[in-house]
Amino acid sequence: MHAGVVVAGGRSTRFDGADKAVAELAGTPMIRRVADRIAGPVDELVVNCRADQRERIADALAGYPLPVTYALDDRPDEGPLAGLACGLRATDAERAFVVACDVPFVDPAFVRYLFDRAAAHEAAVPKPGGYREALHAVYRPDAAADAAVRALDSGERRAVALLDGLDVASVTAEEIDAHATTGSFESLNTRTAFDAAAERFEP
Repeated sequence: MHAGVVVAGGRSTRFDGADKAVAELAGTPMIRRVADRIAGPVDELVVNCRADQRERIADALAGYPLPVTYALDDRPDEGPLAGLACGLRATDAERAFVVACDVPFVDPAFVRYLFDRAAAHEAAVPKPGGYREALHAVYRPDAAADAAVRALDSGERRAVALLDGLDVASVTAEEIDAHATTGSFESLNTRTAFDAAAERFEP
């Protein structure tokens, strides 16, 4: 079984004080756009969020076709690494695709490719532009959650910190070009980026 883990507990500090996870992107909450994009490759959805976000996110995901579990932050405001660990601990799936809530163009075909690449490893992590994208990767949940907690306990907060403790299949830029559509990694961190992306959903 495959899970999708959406990390949505950030404070959206660059988004004019609003919660970008539930902000409407061309009429649909952004987290719903992400969840809908990955519904094909996964069998269940886990949403990591703060307790005060849960109701609004649940409303955004009303009618979602897969089982949804909410993994509420147990280490709030400790960054995406803590959210990743929390989300991964909430699933019993064999592998899980972890993604941020602000990438509405995530490519489901590329998610499937990452699951294939991770089959013999503890993680499959793409390297667009030469950097490791830990929040757009497939993990073996138990191993990755343990690695994330170890990194957090050592004082780390960067999501990539967990990778040093895992058997990782690195997905190269050439593989990304061959298997992912343009924009799959595009994150919408600001209102300007959000408004520009909304135009791409208009008929």
